[in-house]
Amino acid sequence: METLKLSALPEQSKQQPINHGRFEAYVDNGGTVMAVAGKDYCVIAGDTRMSDGGYGIQTRHYTKVFQLTNKCVLATSGMQADTIALQKRLKLMLETYQKEHGKPMSTPAIAQFLSNTLYYKRFFPYYTFNLVAGVDEKGEGWIWTYDAVGSHERVKYSSQGSGNQLVIPLLDNQVAKRNQQIIQGNGDVSCDQVVSFVKDAITSAGERDIYTGDFADIVVVDKDGVRWEKFELKLD
Repeated sequence: METLKLSALPEQSKQQPINHGRFEAYVDNGGTVMAVAGKDYCVIAGDTRMSDGGYGIQTRHYTKVFQLTNKCVLATSGMQADTIALQKRLKLMLETYQKEHGKPMSTPAIAQFLSNTLYYKRFFPYYTFNLVAGVDEKGEGWIWTYDAVGSHERVKYSSQGSGNQLVIPLLDNQVAKRNQQIIQGNGDVSCDQVVSFVKDAITSAGERDIYTGDFADIVVVDKDGVRWEKFELKLD
């Protein structure tokens, strides 16, 4: 009679973890926007380059400045898809306000409404970094600057985007006159001087920031309405 032999169980191979593709909800499409407010005007600038988050350029003709009313514009950097979604939502609500009240929403009211909109989406926020710029009911130029979840501040100059760190020191020195021992005049400058300075500022940002370039939209808002100008930057 044959004896029964027990064989050892084969060693189980170690299970390898399954590699899943990582989902990224956001992408930063780059670009720089900036604004400077004067006594009775506001100058806004934004480049037109849209990157893919790396070294690729999706388009060279994507505007980051949107006109909301005849006294107010929105300048936005960040994710292009969220920018378009936010801009459409604001346009819809402004049209509704116009029909219900028979007049356009004021610039300070738009600034507060944008803050409320961003805060409402705080748990899955719009990946946008915004500037609201324009003139108020008194005709004075103002800018509101925001983070992604609606915290905002009313200022006389600001910038957002990938070239923000390059532009802000220049604005601090030339607009706020910080760290200057001798300041000539009372600080009031003409709109044409600010337009020239803004062109220099966004050009200098484009020289160092690869996500800023191609063209710049220069927008002037005053009591007469909104004026647009296209300005060429580096194309490389």
